[in-house]
Amino acid sequence: MDGSAPHGELSAALLVLEEQPIADADAALATASALQARAAALGDAALEVRARLVRVTLRLRTGDIGGVAREVFEIHEWATRHGDRLLQARSHMACAQVARLSGDAAKHLEHAVSAVELLDETVAPDIQVTHRTKLADALAQTGAIDAARLRYRQAAELARTAGQWQRLMLVLNNWAFAEYDNGDAARAEEVVGRLLAHAEAHGLELNPRDLDTIAWIQIANGEYAEAERAMRLCIARREAGLSDGADDMAEYLVTLARAQRGLGELAQAQQSLDASRALCVDLGLPEVMVRVLQEQSELLAVRGEFAAAFAARKESFAAHERLRSREREAQAQARQELFATTEARQEAVRFREQARRDPLTRLRNRRFVDEELPAMIAADPGLVVAIADVDHFKRINDELSHDTGDQVLVNVSRLLEDGLAAVAPEGFVARLGGEEFLLVLPATPVRVAAARLDALRRAIAEHDWTAVTGGLPVTVSVGVGDPSPSSPSAALSTADRNLYAAKRAGRNRVVTGTPRDDVTSPAYAASSGP
Repeated sequence: MDGSAPHGELSAALLVLEEQPIADADAALATASALQARAAALGDAALEVRARLVRVTLRLRTGDIGGVAREVFEIHEWATRHGDRLLQARSHMACAQVARLSGDAAKHLEHAVSAVELLDETVAPDIQVTHRTKLADALAQTGAIDAARLRYRQAAELARTAGQWQRLMLVLNNWAFAEYDNGDAARAEEVVGRLLAHAEAHGLELNPRDLDTIAWIQIANGEYAEAERAMRLCIARREAGLSDGADDMAEYLVTLARAQRGLGELAQAQQSLDASRALCVDLGLPEVMVRVLQEQSELLAVRGEFAAAFAARKESFAAHERLRSREREAQAQARQELFATTEARQEAVRFREQARRDPLTRLRNRRFVDEELPAMIAADPGLVVAIADVDHFKRINDELSHDTGDQVLVNVSRLLEDGLAAVAPEGFVARLGGEEFLLVLPATPVRVAAARLDALRRAIAEHDWTAVTGGLPVTVSVGVGDPSPSSPSAALSTADRNLYAAKRAGRNRVVTGTPRDDVTSPAYAASSGP
């Protein structure tokens, strides 16, 4: 760009579309198209690509994933090739949106992280706030709520320092809903309190999205009258022209119906649901329709119409499955478009790696084992495989929570991976499923393997689990396969048999099937095999 007036005016106009909330997407789309044409007439390629990105990002708001995915990836490739870091960051966010809409949480998070990493201190605070908030949203959607909180705090502090009060409202709104969505109603209520205090302190009006979030949390707390008032105000402000998208009114009506059901206003709740359903049909909103059908089932059950409630629940399940199927198709289409670009060819290895990793623990998964273990066995007659299983894992889930169970699995996986890397760096740990882990030790005598595996067992048993389980112990049992296995199935079968022997012998031990090698304590006391 040469800095002349037409270029500067065009850049400023684009900045408004890039960074300000947009109520009328159709009008903004027309503006972006006009700005792209003006940039082309000026011969300014950078401004033209910026305008093109704004245009395709607005099209994504309509759910048109397949139609714009290739264009988004092409823009990102252009920005990367020309070293335009800010455009790269924005295009990463557009790629993240493609991934989110197509149900690919891992790619959504990956692109959101890349977008933030490209920002430096020269980037305007409003852009910093927006990108960090979107990264926090992506983290929260994957269940990484602690990491999300850190990013929300960073975004909130940046907005506060820059005096970006309206943007701070957005950060707090998204943060509150993320806490609620991750099951922490108390934290959600605390963040909402900060949102309300901030709005009052700066004379800001709560927008419909803020009010919807507040109502969700009020409903969770049984404050149905307050939630209904919030939703009445939400809908009134939406009708006054404050809109975040085509589907927001349908969503607001479902929230209103939930509040009305809680108050016992069943006829009014049905009217709200009927209105939402009509909007879903008219506008083609399958995701909101799932919520409508779920709420319809709850409402019918409250009315005592249990057969109809069951039918509505079945319909909601079928609608949910259709939605997931559409997301999978959209994901496949988006990835196909991605592979049509240079970026896709460069990222093919990463896609393969992602498919071979367990999403919770980030360990190798069963697919990796099936693909790699046969060749490793064929090439290494000294290879040893073992299966480790978390003892009494059902009790952890039942007495504490499934979330705690997930934290236990993540911590066990790290202890296993770090411990194995120290003694068998050429080996690997994989999650076979549930609470079972596969350990592979290349070129290792069974007796040595037993000792090394027992060290891992002790590390897990002696780990301080207080912060995770509140004192409930965590141990593992390990079964070791035969040396020089003929095939993966043979190796896993023997390891599995020895694992069950370890369980029967009292758990928290290593069993090889060879009595002199079996390990039951730090002193390597012998135990009998199966």
